[in-house]
Amino acid sequence: MEDVVIGIDLSTTTCKAIAWSRDGRAISQGRAPLGLERPAPNAYEQHPADWWRAAQLALSEALATISAASVAAVAVVNQRETVAVTDESDVPLRPAILWLDERRKAEVNAMSARVGVERMHRLTGKPLDFAPAVYSLAWMARAEPELFGHIRHVYDPHAWLVRRLTGEFATSWASADPLGAFDIAEHRWSDDVIQALPSPLPTDRFPSAFAPGTIVGQVTAEAAELTGLRAGTPVVAGGGDGQAGGLGTGVARSGTAYLNLGTAIVSGVYDQAPQIDPAFRTMCAIDRRGYILETSLRSGTLLVNSMIRQMFGLDPDADPGIFRRLEAEAAAVPRGSAGLMLLPYWNGVMNPYWDQDARGCLLGLSPDHGRGEIYRALLEGIALEQAFATDKVVAATGQPVDSFVAIGGGSASDPWCQIMADITRRPVVRAETAEASSLGAGIAAAVGAGWYPDFEAAATAMTHTGVAFEPDPAHADFHAELLGLYADLYPRLRDLFPRLARLNRR
Repeated sequence: MEDVVIGIDLSTTTCKAIAWSRDGRAISQGRAPLGLERPAPNAYEQHPADWWRAAQLALSEALATISAASVAAVAVVNQRETVAVTDESDVPLRPAILWLDERRKAEVNAMSARVGVERMHRLTGKPLDFAPAVYSLAWMARAEPELFGHIRHVYDPHAWLVRRLTGEFATSWASADPLGAFDIAEHRWSDDVIQALPSPLPTDRFPSAFAPGTIVGQVTAEAAELTGLRAGTPVVAGGGDGQAGGLGTGVARSGTAYLNLGTAIVSGVYDQAPQIDPAFRTMCAIDRRGYILETSLRSGTLLVNSMIRQMFGLDPDADPGIFRRLEAEAAAVPRGSAGLMLLPYWNGVMNPYWDQDARGCLLGLSPDHGRGEIYRALLEGIALEQAFATDKVVAATGQPVDSFVAIGGGSASDPWCQIMADITRRPVVRAETAEASSLGAGIAAAVGAGWYPDFEAAATAMTHTGVAFEPDPAHADFHAELLGLYADLYPRLRDLFPRLARLNRR
């Protein structure tokens, strides 16, 4: 009996394959690590062959305890804004360029100007920022022109795994979209954007894009031998891991937002229309019909770990218990961190300012501030940024955000979830599973397998929540005043950041 679906989650550092039941319970799982290469400062790459190798290992481990005949379908979700290119023999021309890579920054203004900044935003849903991977293609065209001339296939990670599993050159709308060359209203590659590359490419160099939940192929005999899957198993279009994480928390309708307290802090609300505003970037949802209005702070647990290492001189990898000790020290500090406020723009700021030169700061430092005050200011600063961002989304769309469903490594922290609830003035409900992105893939596979009539029904049946953190009304006025102070901080520093950046580029 086909009683499970498998969600493959190809993230930045790990590939996970999890078998999910009809009610969204994890039955078996496998995982394999992925390494990062740093060929230059601010450059991040991976080999596409490693994606497939990790997927083989993860699938083989997941299938070690269940029958391949029990798998109704497989779906893929993937790290976003990452791109790989191959030649006419489908051999990679270079390592894939990851979403973390900053070499493409210099391409943003010139390429956007060729399309028109507002038109680029409206077509792709992406404001002026270096995140979309189309700017990596522009960088290749300028920095590696001979290599660029040999490109015959452009892959996102979803398309790469689909090709290896099925032989088809296909991806999902919700995986094509983050490349920043996809018309999100028409659900097709945008010729206007692709022709604005320094060396334009034909659109047939990009994979065919299908609606999420669509069967895009079947597992080949060769892939079955390598993974343990049954030959002929349907492979279903999934999407980007961010949108999948939202679906895996049950965010398939308006009113609730997902909140991923991960490497970056990513939150998204569902909308039926592709609304456009600097307060968010607009992504194709995995339900085929709607969109995710997404806010993102690049400095999430990435910043937490960086501060622990650089400011406190500690190694969280060698001493995982340091997080609990720092939380205990922060809990002993009053709300407001004893007059200390942190602006968490260590890696620039996305919504609503879209300023690559912005940087982080600590306001109010004094000799009385120690590790506990600084750590609490860090947790509060990220929560203040989320409150600010969410309020901007509500103001721009008129859609309420009544609560958050929290996922990601940071959601395991009770103190951080409570701080987030207090400062955003909204309940924070922890998702039952920490693997929401893989569950989102499982939901897509369940729809593709015909288990449920639509994504909303599948999400209702397969998602579950756990502990809820309610905002403390006794301190609402204090937190409102704190948020008002925080909202003034970046505008007062805005003119200084580009001057500082220019000085350090001399």
